[in-house]
Amino acid sequence: MTPSRRVLITGISNYWGGRLAQTLEQDPSIEAVIGVDSRDPTLELERTEFVRIGTQHSLIRRIVQAAEIDTVVDTRLVVDSIWTSARSAHENNVIGTMNIVTACSGPDSPVRKFVFKSSGHYYGAEQDDPAFFTEEMSRPHPARTPIERDIVEAEATVRDFAERNRDKTVTVLRFVNGLGPAMNTSHIRLFDLPAVPTILGFDPRYQFIHEDDIVGILEHAVRDDLHGVYNGAGDGVLALSEVIDLLGKQMLPILPPWGTGVVAGPLNRLGLRIPVEMLNQLRYGRAVDNRKIKAAGYRYRHTTRETVLKFREHLKMRALVRSSREPYRYEREVEEFLRWSPSVRRTGADAGKAWRPSPRQAAELRHALGGMGDPDVPPTADATSINRPAAGPGRTSAGTPRAPVPPAPRPAATSAAAPPAPDRPAPASTPATDYDALDPAELVALLPSLERRDLDELRRHELSRRRRPEVVAEIDRLLAASRSPQGT
Repeated sequence: MTPSRRVLITGISNYWGGRLAQTLEQDPSIEAVIGVDSRDPTLELERTEFVRIGTQHSLIRRIVQAAEIDTVVDTRLVVDSIWTSARSAHENNVIGTMNIVTACSGPDSPVRKFVFKSSGHYYGAEQDDPAFFTEEMSRPHPARTPIERDIVEAEATVRDFAERNRDKTVTVLRFVNGLGPAMNTSHIRLFDLPAVPTILGFDPRYQFIHEDDIVGILEHAVRDDLHGVYNGAGDGVLALSEVIDLLGKQMLPILPPWGTGVVAGPLNRLGLRIPVEMLNQLRYGRAVDNRKIKAAGYRYRHTTRETVLKFREHLKMRALVRSSREPYRYEREVEEFLRWSPSVRRTGADAGKAWRPSPRQAAELRHALGGMGDPDVPPTADATSINRPAAGPGRTSAGTPRAPVPPAPRPAATSAAAPPAPDRPAPASTPATDYDALDPAELVALLPSLERRDLDELRRHELSRRRRPEVVAEIDRLLAASRSPQGT
């Protein structure tokens, strides 16, 4: 088995493409990760190269050939019809898949592995379905909904590609319904309601897979040679009533057993959209056999029951998580600078971890550092220089030498009882206290952005208070580097 070294991920703007890219970035044995999509990425990426293109096979082939891509992971498949029109979904799922496999075909193609992320919707959901679908089973009934027809056609295209290219490893991964804090699906929206509408007289079987296991299986398929179809589902099966009870919700059987689609229309207008491919699953359910992927070496992190319980924890903590989360926005010039500029350095405790504080984190850290001075002396005006971003020790952002700035005089001591100046309200917390509470790893990651005089002041403060060895060692290293003729 030859390991994957150069990976192309299609659909990098969707959640699964972004999550897989983040995972592969952490592996130094992966030489290159390239993501393609017609939209900007929605997750922060460190060293993944993004190319804005659609699914034109000629353009993708050029990238595959030029970058000598050995592994292609196709994560574009739309499996939830509420997010797009039937026509757009067909263009993406069927026509797009045809173009992708065409770009990977041919005797001169460097691609030797193709991984296709599919869905359990391939099997459908009917009254006479088997207890568990195995990978060898074909769909027992014709596809009833547009999404199901798209999935069947897309897999047929991938199957033909595998037959024509027997020298390549072709993997199809059929995942059941996923649950996770960052996911947004029709089932998750349904479970988010205080009372969950169900179909009167039906209590279908359900399997779930945690989002981390979806990414784990995708990564496993990249690293190992898994030829053929593999189901992805957490161990165990739950009745829908058990799922709702585990989530701490109420079951509301208000949907009629027949003509459910007619009733779903008014519910859609009330904000509850139930896609047509989901109606039969709410009636009959579905379960798949997950033993094949386990036999291939993958070990699930969560069972179906554990996945549901984890999701319940997320629902309880969601308000707090939302209040502290800063949405990621792709900025091309900034991302290219962070990835490729020789001025960007990763040092200290975070070397090799590909971690960098977000803009919000950096602002909060600089705010904590901003008023820090000697332990027993009020902060000076000179200390605010830490709030200014620096291009490097002793240099301006334009790269010219920075003129020395004389320290500002310390203000005269004032009475302890004197009120603060009217235009300077008292801070809510002491900056030095905020600084002392910072995590050393986050602090070490920020140190290279500080000027030398700030590092000197920071060192004095550390030695007089916290004495954290990893912080002092990194400060000493940076100070020594700033004194060398090369400045490295």
